Amino acid sequence: MEALIPVVNKLQDVFNTIGADVIQLPQIVVLGTQSSGKSSVIESLVGRSFLPRGTGIVTRRPLVLQLVYTPKDDREYRCAENGTLDCDEWGVFLHAKNRVFKNFDEIRREIEDETTRMAGGNKGICPEPINLKIYSSSVVNVTLVDLPGITKVPVGDQPEDIEAQIRSLVLKYICNPNSIILAVCTANTDMATSESLKFSKDVDPDGRRTLAVVTKMDLMDAGTDAIDILCGRVIPVKLGIIGVVNRSQQDIMNNKTIHEALKDESAFLQRKYPTLANRNGTPYLAKTLNRLLMHHIRDCLPELKTRVNVMVSQYQTLMNSYGDDVSDKSQTLLQIITKFASSYCSTIEGTARNIETTELCGGARICYIFHETFGRALDSIHPLSGLAKMDILTAIRNATGPRPALFVPEVSFELLVKRQIRRLEEPSLRCVELVHEEMQGIIQHCGTEVHQEMLRFPKLYERIVDVVTHLLRRRLPTTNSMVENLVQIELAYINTKHPDFHKDAAFVSSMLKCEDDTARNRKRQTSSTTTINGNISVNHDAHGKLMNNNKDEIPITNEQQNKDQQSHWILSNLLPQGKNDSSSTTDNSPVRQRDGAISPYQNNNNNNSNENNNGITKSTNSQTTRGVNLLSEIPSIQGTRKLSEREQRDCDVIERLIKSYFYIVRKSIQDSVPKAVMHFLVNYVKDNLQSELVTHLYKSDHAESLLNESEHIAVRRKEAADMLKALTQAGHIISEIRETHMW
Repeated sequence: MEALIPVVNKLQDVFNTIGADVIQLPQIVVLGTQSSGKSSVIESLVGRSFLPRGTGIVTRRPLVLQLVYTPKDDREYRCAENGTLDCDEWGVFLHAKNRVFKNFDEIRREIEDETTRMAGGNKGICPEPINLKIYSSSVVNVTLVDLPGITKVPVGDQPEDIEAQIRSLVLKYICNPNSIILAVCTANTDMATSESLKFSKDVDPDGRRTLAVVTKMDLMDAGTDAIDILCGRVIPVKLGIIGVVNRSQQDIMNNKTIHEALKDESAFLQRKYPTLANRNGTPYLAKTLNRLLMHHIRDCLPELKTRVNVMVSQYQTLMNSYGDDVSDKSQTLLQIITKFASSYCSTIEGTARNIETTELCGGARICYIFHETFGRALDSIHPLSGLAKMDILTAIRNATGPRPALFVPEVSFELLVKRQIRRLEEPSLRCVELVHEEMQGIIQHCGTEVHQEMLRFPKLYERIVDVVTHLLRRRLPTTNSMVENLVQIELAYINTKHPDFHKDAAFVSSMLKCEDDTARNRKRQTSSTTTINGNISVNHDAHGKLMNNNKDEIPITNEQQNKDQQSHWILSNLLPQGKNDSSSTTDNSPVRQRDGAISPYQNNNNNNSNENNNGITKSTNSQTTRGVNLLSEIPSIQGTRKLSEREQRDCDVIERLIKSYFYIVRKSIQDSVPKAVMHFLVNYVKDNLQSELVTHLYKSDHAESLLNESEHIAVRRKEAADMLKALTQAGHIISEIRETHMW
């Protein structure tokens, strides 16, 4: 079991070389307030005076002290090269491992110089530890950590947060579950106010790894003693309470040796506490610490071994992720390019090994853009949005030109439907833009294996991003042009013979025919109800002739029937419009305009030519004197007048035909735009990505610069390699221990 402490010392040496705290090694942490006697206790355990002494804060850096028992016949640590064969005791610092300190005054000066070098000369502290190993034939195997004394008020040039700094440093060491806390408190103060016991209780509430040491027992007031304290009646501590008597400052100034101090301590305990003398004092403290540390190491070793094995596996995986050093840069460059192109394409196709489960990415997002985003954008465009009744009527009138038309011109339908079809171009181009952005973002989702390579070679990553971005940007105008052409193709030829549209056109024609037949029958019924002298019912035909009501009817000629069937295409100004039409006046009176001008559409039986000439002369004189503005006779495009029955029907026909044809075109655009984007952008990039990368990057003169590793990755790899080496060595050291050594 004595071999356990040297094993931990070896582990401490292994991990001290890399400055790692990942392995929580068993050790004894000395904790106490400022000037409580921590350094004196440690010097008593070593048997030599080697620590800096003085008033105020002296220990400003943690001191990791390994005491190694080396008898005269020891050949493991004694060698002729260092001149330690016949030497009783010596010290070695980790930061100066090639130098052997045989003079303990030199050890003190080295500690002071190293403290000043790291912590400065302004009484500040530094968390970096000083590692010192003392070999002696008069010590027991034990590892101690001397911490700065706990203080409350900054003095001198100490920073204002000195208390918080010391507290953080102390907690870093005592929170280690494998550490034994050596809480140092003074006998001439109340233990209930001890800061060291308070810290210990915070991190070790059960007290299973706390040992209390009571110093300055010889300085208690007359008539008082420490029996209640040493027996645990004041504050119980599970591992026990041990009292010691250290050298005073006057003894140190008088160069009183540790050997003499130990004799005086033994005499004081025999005289003052005879019943407790064998369980107190520095020699008993050293043996107790050795025993506690061995048992603690025995309890911690199985868990420590498991932790080392787990961390070896973790760091091995980390090293694999960083990759090995590049030997053949051309081959490595080609491998990375191929791996990136394959990962990029597999992300689009959805065959990547590491499929994202929290959000859509790659090809799934492109599919969402096609069928959700683009589809909803097209569905939100109504066929008649922005198209009022008066706009349709104005288009019909404008399409006729200066001549009144007998039929609704087809040009008006084409003009209006093209206007609506053009609205499909903007969402189509937006669809191309979204797919382009997604393909640019896929570079960031090419898999963890490529991501590690990109972090390792940042220059290569930048060049790959540039090449892919340039390729996507080069394909964007071609794709946009194709999508624009798809819309222009639809605008170039309005196919009124389209099977789906032809059905709606035929339906509209039949519906209009039925409406005309209904209107004609209603007109006949109205005309046939005229009664002559209250007894005879007469009918008026189209020529003004009378027929008696004896069921003898004049047959309708084919010419008249064809004219009736085509009546729905005749413009409203040639058809009777009721009271709203300008021609709905009595047959025997002239039709006059609003400003007194006689309408040219007059009945020939109204007046003779002289009366007509007089009327024209009067009208001319009236216009000359009154200054009539003929612009007021032009109908306003934004008029809000009520449409006649014929105008309403013409507008309804155009609206229905626009809806029908717009839905046909929108369906075609919704189907053809994703296909064009896939062909001209997505598939083209997939098929040509690797060749594009090889063309621009795979050059012998570029490989050297592109494969320069990131400094961050190089440092991380070195740290991981050092840690892996240390863990592997620690695993070998622990494996050398046999179960028989532990009992």
